Amino acid sequence: MKRVCVYCGSNFGKEPVYTEIAKELGGLLAADGLELVYGGGNVGLMGTVADAVIEAGGAVHGVIPQALEEKELAHRGVTELTVVVSMHTRKQRMAELSDGFITLPGGIGTLEELAEIFTWLQLQFHNKPVGILNTNGYYDHLFAFLRHMRDEQFLKSRQLDALLVSNRPSELLQQMREFTPCSDGKWFDNARP
Repeated sequence: MKRVCVYCGSNFGKEPVYTEIAKELGGLLAADGLELVYGGGNVGLMGTVADAVIEAGGAVHGVIPQALEEKELAHRGVTELTVVVSMHTRKQRMAELSDGFITLPGGIGTLEELAEIFTWLQLQFHNKPVGILNTNGYYDHLFAFLRHMRDEQFLKSRQLDALLVSNRPSELLQQMREFTPCSDGKWFDNARP
């Protein structure tokens, strides 16, 4: 891995620990020589993780739609800021630039980004690690729902197991380094168990 995409909220969230972990992750990325790819904003957890990487001497690649740049949400201190025409183009460009993906706490946009990149992994549109930094148990209810999907046979155990999870940034980065993608196409077997 050379570049890690981080999806996260444009708000800080209720608990200070969300900001603390975003800072910790940013510092670890820079210390490990990993470049950050993210949504290009200067607000909330997005701005926090970018600032932490910059402060630790790391490289940051922001990708922001023109409509958000015009609202003065773009981070002007990043290594490279790419302005694109749409949210769809933003997500595609971020995926192209990245060797792995981490989701921090966030809102609907963050959840949508996670769902899309995890879907692309299942469909083998990419074979890059997808992880969730489950700060303060933020995603516990999502995991319960994903297990329900598995139990109702809309998601295979193998697919669910491919989603990497930790509440510690260093542990999640290690899981991502050790990730082995599915290569035999069995995720596409829709036969009854």
